[in-house]
Amino acid sequence: MTTMQTQTIRSVDRPDAAVPEGRGLDPRSQAAEVRREEPGAVRPVPAIAPIDLGPVHVATPVVLSPMAGVTNWPFRVLCESYGPDGLYVAEMITARALVGRNPKAFRLCRFAPGERVRSLQLYGVNPAIVEQAAQMVVDGHMADHVDLNFGCPVPKVTRRGGGSAMPWKLDLFRDLVSRVVGVCRPAGIPVTAKIRVGIDHDHETFLDAGRIAQDAGCAAVTLHARTTAEYYGGHSDWERIAQLVDELDIPVIGNGDIWGAQDALEMVRETHCAGVAIGRGCQGRPWLFSDIKHAFAGDDTRLDPDLGQVSQIIMRHARMLVEFFDGDERMAVHDMRKHIAWYLKGFPVGGSTRKAFMECEGLDDMQRELNRLDPELRLPERLHDAPRGRVRYAKKVHLPYGWLDSRSTTHEQRETLFGDDPMDAGY
Repeated sequence: MTTMQTQTIRSVDRPDAAVPEGRGLDPRSQAAEVRREEPGAVRPVPAIAPIDLGPVHVATPVVLSPMAGVTNWPFRVLCESYGPDGLYVAEMITARALVGRNPKAFRLCRFAPGERVRSLQLYGVNPAIVEQAAQMVVDGHMADHVDLNFGCPVPKVTRRGGGSAMPWKLDLFRDLVSRVVGVCRPAGIPVTAKIRVGIDHDHETFLDAGRIAQDAGCAAVTLHARTTAEYYGGHSDWERIAQLVDELDIPVIGNGDIWGAQDALEMVRETHCAGVAIGRGCQGRPWLFSDIKHAFAGDDTRLDPDLGQVSQIIMRHARMLVEFFDGDERMAVHDMRKHIAWYLKGFPVGGSTRKAFMECEGLDDMQRELNRLDPELRLPERLHDAPRGRVRYAKKVHLPYGWLDSRSTTHEQRETLFGDDPMDAGY
């Protein structure tokens, strides 16, 4: 196995750095300022039309973004039960793990019987391996829609040249997308791509990546309007979504900083994107999809569940996770720990209560702790649409050595990237 050298670049996107005009501002704050300047003004609901991804009809293009360790079928079922007929995408499947028949990879590929569209996301670096994984999906009738991950910013992915690092290498990106589309298109399975703005603002890739994805036959592109270096911090730059909309003929789905229904409306209004993708905003709040559904219908209805109702959702989620883990209650409850932290975020329940949930080992333990909560507690209004999940500013970007030297890969780089990496086949 070839030893992979990596290099890091330090982001200049610091909280204290000078922000170029028109970049890094919070579109939600700007929109709020407009509303304050026009008291009593009625702003029309922006139009969001159905889109067709090949044979897959998406009546309301609202997307649950794939999130590792989060969007397994129990969480997807919860979100879809509240939301419109959108896309609810499974968490990232590592192509090499699927080809290697890793049991966890197959578990992540499972869909509940009631899921309307089976959306699956593949990740990989070697085009031949991702092509094999896509062929397995086709031959096994495993999905109705395949998304390709070029948006993940985490170091263990980017240091292999994957995720948001890959679009920098135009030849590699084009090869991988073209191969997967070539496998999926004859089977009537549309392929989409999830991308970021670039590695940093000196190495932007989104326009090139969008054009290549479109030319290769992708049915749509989702843009998370941050760079790899920005990770999940600061504010996503919705202006970049508008740029990509102007550049492409295929639908562009906007992603980044949708914490509430009003944010979804503002993104469509400002960027004219064809749809919106929700990530961290729905962690612990699957009912956010109901709010967004109502918002696009021109309905002001918003859900504000009390803690008693949230407790019922928690137990429903936990019971489905037991099924997901083939009856392993302990594993399901351990997996619920992060979800419970998100469900309880903002509720004044105290640190000792949160600690007690982290020590639960079974459903009875969870129910006991839930019974101790005040069911009439409600989330303070100021926290309804507050940011959730990881919120960090600049982060070092880990890349293969010499990655930024050119926009194409050398023979040596491909040999190194495609070598046997045990981490690439496991979880």
